[in-house]
Amino acid sequence: MSHNTWIHRIVRVGVRPLVPTAVRPNHITSLRLAFGVAAAGLCAHGDPVWLAWGAGLFVVSVLLDRADGELARLADKRSPGGHSYDLVADSFCNAIIFLGVGWGLRGGDLGHWGALLGLVAGVAVALILLLTLRLEALDGARAGELASAAGFDPDDAILFVPLLIWLGWSEAMIVAAAIGAPAFALFVAVKFRSRLGGPAA
Repeated sequence: MSHNTWIHRIVRVGVRPLVPTAVRPNHITSLRLAFGVAAAGLCAHGDPVWLAWGAGLFVVSVLLDRADGELARLADKRSPGGHSYDLVADSFCNAIIFLGVGWGLRGGDLGHWGALLGLVAGVAVALILLLTLRLEALDGARAGELASAAGFDPDDAILFVPLLIWLGWSEAMIVAAAIGAPAFALFVAVKFRSRLGGPAA
């Protein structure tokens, strides 16, 4: 994973003034977690206005996810514990946003299928976390990361979630996520199967 993507460059400007302060990366990670939970809660409400606000909070949460790593690097405040906390918070927020959106869609055309699709996508994201933690336990931090391209990381694709919500395509997004997230989990498992203990992992 690159640490010089477009999103990293954006948040770096806001993080630089924090370098000489007492603010630590874990503080930002905790704030990211709070915004992520709030975003999922608003999306779960089901009202289009609350859904739009939830999408906005989720964008802030994603920016904060990049900000904690930037502060850790710029201020040389990196730690294995902080990296693990960041990874868990990241995956948790990315999982519950799908749960929130899915639950919020239960009153629409998808009915309760929306909640089920959100659950499938959320569980798949959590599975990706477990696979990544397993890889890092075997090969060290960042062992499970994928290459960046054109200034974007693969995990930047999570920003399609709020974008599609704002475009009014929440139902199409949750269907795509329920297909794409498990497929990506399978891809990670296959790509790293030799390190995960074989195809059964």
